[in-house]
Amino acid sequence: MAHQTNLLAFRDAPRAPEAHADGGRPARRPVAHGFVHSKEAGGAVDGPGIRYVLFVSGCPLRCQYCHNPDTWHMRKGKETSVREVVAEIASYSGFLKRAKGGVTITGGEPLTQVEFTAEIFHAAKAMGLHTALDTSGYLGKRVSDEMLQDIDLVLLDIKAFTEETYREVTGVELQPTLDFAKRLSALGKKIWLRYVLVPGLTDKLDEIAGLAAFAASLGVVERVDILPFHKLGEFKWEACGKEYKLANTEPPSRELVEKVRTIFRSEGLNAS
Repeated sequence: MAHQTNLLAFRDAPRAPEAHADGGRPARRPVAHGFVHSKEAGGAVDGPGIRYVLFVSGCPLRCQYCHNPDTWHMRKGKETSVREVVAEIASYSGFLKRAKGGVTITGGEPLTQVEFTAEIFHAAKAMGLHTALDTSGYLGKRVSDEMLQDIDLVLLDIKAFTEETYREVTGVELQPTLDFAKRLSALGKKIWLRYVLVPGLTDKLDEIAGLAAFAASLGVVERVDILPFHKLGEFKWEACGKEYKLANTEPPSRELVEKVRTIFRSEGLNAS
């Protein structure tokens, strides 16, 4: 298709580097390949409109409720070229624009392959598409200001709001995620906050109230999605030979979900 060829030519053509305020020049290092877990051409929950969703491999977190543990190890994904991904996005670009959608990169954790992710976002913006990054924020320091210019929306998954609970849920520390959220706030970057509600794990109402106040203080959180825990990915843990610690945990009640939404709404946030 002619329009695909032109878009790829635009991406691969040399670009004059932009000067930094301090007189230096940004170093964009094109990446030829990355590792992809899967793709979805008609996603409807990972950002506005209908979206092309790219699931990349690799994640430093070990969330107890993870429904894609098969994405944890980067090189278990399929090695895929940037050119191949961009060509596929280009083939859908007209539809994505009409559907008021765009491109979302998720995982795994996209920032484990930050340069691969940045190149795809840059190409998507060259097509005039809306872009969304779905991330835990744990590796937010890897994201350059230049890369953030190519990201319209961040779907930020904050798993808990105390170091103790966060480490219990994920195996890593919370502070890098909060620092990334504050940086996004300072830059005026839009956030959709996601919170997985797990009975007995992430249902402490005082911690949730703290998170709600923090989210409201950022001033850039457009919506909050309370995601009830489910066990649809349990079979993947078995397939990976891993123990699923939440096998006996039931989904939260409707009453609890609504109570949590009310906490966020009390801070003036749009929670659903």
